[in-house]
Amino acid sequence: MKIVSVHEGVVPISSSIRNAWIDFSAMDCSIVAIVSDVVRDGEPVVGYGFNSNGRYSAGEILRRRMIPRLLGAEPETLLAEDGQLDPTRAWDVMMRNEKPGGHGERSVAVGVLDMALFDLAAKIAGQPLYRWLSERYGDGQPDDSVFVYAAGGYYAPGKGLRDLQDEMRGFLDQGYRVVKMKIGGADLAEDLKRIEAVLEVLDGDGSRLAVDVNGRFDLATALEYGSAIEQYGLFWYEEVGDPLDYQLNAILAEHYGGPLATGENLFSLQDARNLIRYGGLRPDRDFIQVDPALSYGLVEYLRIQDMLRAHGWSSRRCIPHGGHQFSLHIAAALKLGGNESYPGEFQPTGGFADDAVVRDSYVGLTEMPGIGLEGKAAFHRVLRELHS
Repeated sequence: MKIVSVHEGVVPISSSIRNAWIDFSAMDCSIVAIVSDVVRDGEPVVGYGFNSNGRYSAGEILRRRMIPRLLGAEPETLLAEDGQLDPTRAWDVMMRNEKPGGHGERSVAVGVLDMALFDLAAKIAGQPLYRWLSERYGDGQPDDSVFVYAAGGYYAPGKGLRDLQDEMRGFLDQGYRVVKMKIGGADLAEDLKRIEAVLEVLDGDGSRLAVDVNGRFDLATALEYGSAIEQYGLFWYEEVGDPLDYQLNAILAEHYGGPLATGENLFSLQDARNLIRYGGLRPDRDFIQVDPALSYGLVEYLRIQDMLRAHGWSSRRCIPHGGHQFSLHIAAALKLGGNESYPGEFQPTGGFADDAVVRDSYVGLTEMPGIGLEGKAAFHRVLRELHS
């Protein structure tokens, strides 16, 4: 098996929505296609990758460093002993001559290629990615469906309480039982009105509602909001302060009794380990949201899972950020606690296969080889244009 070519591009995923920290008016993401010399049905087998929302495209790092390293490597250095593509060896090639630290955009670039390499490896093996992963890195018995929650509730121009309620009703109509909304982009009084409006749609059941601050609060505000919302018994209180402010998170955990969730903006094993060491998270109730597509890919995510087990954490406490098909396969293969979903945003990259059906907040997996992005027709057309 040889890599014949790697093609890179950018796709817009912009919209008028905003959270407490950023708007998405200029959001885009990187896409890649890795073309192999393996031919099936008269066409080369191609692996596809992209990065999750929230981080911009990383084309410069891909073009100047990561892709040239892959293409310049001796083919055998990318292969396992059985002669098949080994994404872990390819990861070592991409990170050659890179100093430790300085995560962020580099981790995004590696994650994009890592996704495409795993897609390619599973396609060559003729298996859907979750089965391929489960046999190699799991127990061989993957979950056949995955818990998903619907993320939305963004701030938007002219969006009132009734609009917010209608959005959440739409998620319930699509089969979701648990929903998430943004807070921190308005004052506390207004956000409490927004929360209570959504709770009306959920028949007053706060355990079906998660709230997300996107890292906006200082400690005093985090505690103030926590004191005000604890009465609702929410599904979780997410990324309340800066993702690297472990002390803030630890103090909040001492005062807020409900579940906390964080980690989507931690991009390495080292940062995740520091969260567990110093962030005060409680393995009986809190959630880790590290996103494989943003954090050096699945190769690094597997190391994070090993670290979490060593610290007494169950994989079921992990629900990745991202809301796309790659993390859905990972969740099923590694028996994670679930996966995010964006039913109405970040197209064409976000979401699952076109024929996916959500029932009571669970969704099944595509049986297409690889990630199955071919089952997202609009996105697959964009991806094919990279190499056709």
